[in-house]
Amino acid sequence: MEPSIMAAAGSVSACSSPHKCRIRMARALIKFVFMALWTWYLVIWVATPAKVYKTSWRPWIRARTSTIYFGIQGTNILMYTIPVLSAAVLGCLHLHFGKRSSQRKSARKVKKESLNSWRKPCLVKGPLGIVSRTELALFTMFIILLLWSFSNYIHRALDKITAPDLDDKSRSLLVLNQVALWMGLVGNICLAFMFFPVTRGSSILPLFGLTSESSVRYHIWLGHIAMALFAAHGALFITYWALTGDLIQMLKWDEVGVSNVAGEIALLAGIAMWLTTFPRIRQKAYELFFYTHHLYIIFIVFFMLHLGINFACMMLPGFYLFVIDRYLRFLQSQQCVKLVSARVLPCESVELNFAKNPGLSYPPTSYMFVNVPSVSRLQWHPFTVSSSSDLERDQLSVLIKSEGAWSQRLYQLLSAHPEMEHLSVSVEGPYGPESTHFLRNDTVLESQPEKSLARVTNVRYGARPDLRRILSERGDGSRTGVLVCGPKEMQRDVASVCSAASAANIHLEFISFSW
Repeated sequence: MEPSIMAAAGSVSACSSPHKCRIRMARALIKFVFMALWTWYLVIWVATPAKVYKTSWRPWIRARTSTIYFGIQGTNILMYTIPVLSAAVLGCLHLHFGKRSSQRKSARKVKKESLNSWRKPCLVKGPLGIVSRTELALFTMFIILLLWSFSNYIHRALDKITAPDLDDKSRSLLVLNQVALWMGLVGNICLAFMFFPVTRGSSILPLFGLTSESSVRYHIWLGHIAMALFAAHGALFITYWALTGDLIQMLKWDEVGVSNVAGEIALLAGIAMWLTTFPRIRQKAYELFFYTHHLYIIFIVFFMLHLGINFACMMLPGFYLFVIDRYLRFLQSQQCVKLVSARVLPCESVELNFAKNPGLSYPPTSYMFVNVPSVSRLQWHPFTVSSSSDLERDQLSVLIKSEGAWSQRLYQLLSAHPEMEHLSVSVEGPYGPESTHFLRNDTVLESQPEKSLARVTNVRYGARPDLRRILSERGDGSRTGVLVCGPKEMQRDVASVCSAASAANIHLEFISFSW
């Protein structure tokens, strides 16, 4: 698919009825409370490493929250778990009221160019991939949080390290022990945020204007940082035990406190997942990467056994939301959907048309996962939804190009048996943004179903459109959305053109499943 270039237009429309005004006010209030809870959650993570939190704030809070029902973990439940779960509930309400309003169809206010310029790519090549200024700023702040935490742990341990009664060898061993401990504590911060981006049906991500598909790279960043810290944590502790002649600690499994064996099992599972995530392995042996990633179950279970429920209340509220989402997706995937028709198209492609509830609507750039048991019972593959919920209210379609082994088997199956309209198929989704910036543009087909595809689209065969020329012709004042679906090289080329364009009001969005 070539990049789609769409010009923006429109102005803010007033509330068409008091009911819609009340819904908008309710959504605004919900979003305000949501942001307050999320700010509180972030502030707690900033304050946790500080000495004043350990010596003053936490004892004061614990004295008032350690109840007979929750015990000593009542403090962590209040500080770390309740804000996340409450934010998730508010996100559900926000999405529910959004579906009841026509806000998605209405024109929206144009944001200031100074803010939109932060969405333009500023880094195109590098280990982080294509990164906007906003993403780079947030990533930098997260790294600062990790450094802040590490430096505070050092400050809190200075009294132990600088004790005058320690000789040089004992002091060096103590430093090694403390650094190993600090590595694990800092890695826990990454783990606390790691599962938010991969919760496909998340009610939290839409309030930040994110989708799970576009946030997968944040999960990748957090995973690499966390596993590097956890690997250092384990290696340094093993080194410490070896230097002190206490390797028997590796076999320690205490019922109370820290269980070293459980931590080692969790670390081995994490390293196995980590090694298969590097591009050379993931791209050449994707199934190895995919199935190895299910070791996250072992990792989380033994992580909880390693540190106990008290730490789990701090680290795993995001994982709890992920488990709920995964269970709901599992229930959906167990049902076979009605396949209305399956067509074999030229260029070795197939089109699958599913029946859907007329009330199901989805924005452009939505995608869904498809499983065909007669091809493979275990493999699920994502495909962009090619139909419009406005134009085809009873049907949902996906186009599948015969390129990989799975899609080739599906193409051969349908080519040999074109009458197989009742092929057994299961789906997950569709997933997509609550709203998209392209809905503000007057050239989006789904926003104007009365217009035909031919009237709103310029199709170019054999070559990409001259994006640099198109952006220069649009001028500095126009709003332009660029939607890219294609390989990484194509994404980098388009991002380079957009980052160099003079127009500040450019919104660049990618659809890519080659994680």
